[in-house]
Amino acid sequence: MQHSFDGAEPILASSASVADVAYLVGDVAVGERASLWPFACLRGDHAPVTVGDDTNVQEFAMLHGADVGDRVSVGHGATIDFATISDDAIVGMGSRVLGGAHVEEACIVAANTVVTREQTVPAGHLAYGAPAETRPLTDDQRERIEENWRTYADRGERFVAAGPHHHP
Repeated sequence: MQHSFDGAEPILASSASVADVAYLVGDVAVGERASLWPFACLRGDHAPVTVGDDTNVQEFAMLHGADVGDRVSVGHGATIDFATISDDAIVGMGSRVLGGAHVEEACIVAANTVVTREQTVPAGHLAYGAPAETRPLTDDQRERIEENWRTYADRGERFVAAGPHHHP
């Protein structure tokens, strides 16, 4: 479901996959081959929401005033509220990335982690816990980032091809 707000309306790349039951309002931009899964909520009513190319926003995730880069996986039930997620990252299920926080390139935010206001997760690090602590990623974790976004990009294309329950 898409709605305009204060004269702004969602803009979707033609190759994006958006579930009919995803909610997009206001100043929202969704990139090429991105996928928005059922019950994802993107609220651009107070500040813009951007979702980069090949990025997936999974079920029940909420983005409000968020800037999410390319090749990012936003896990089920995650919240990104007035924060920035750089390219090639995973934001794990149930995580919270709060106002002014920045998850830099090639990071993983573990499930149920809280990245606090104004906190920076340095490039190439794992954030874990509440509040988040960080440590460098292992080689296996670095590989998981690409595997994750590629899996969802492929799955999103298959949903578009499957029929009317998803649309570009």
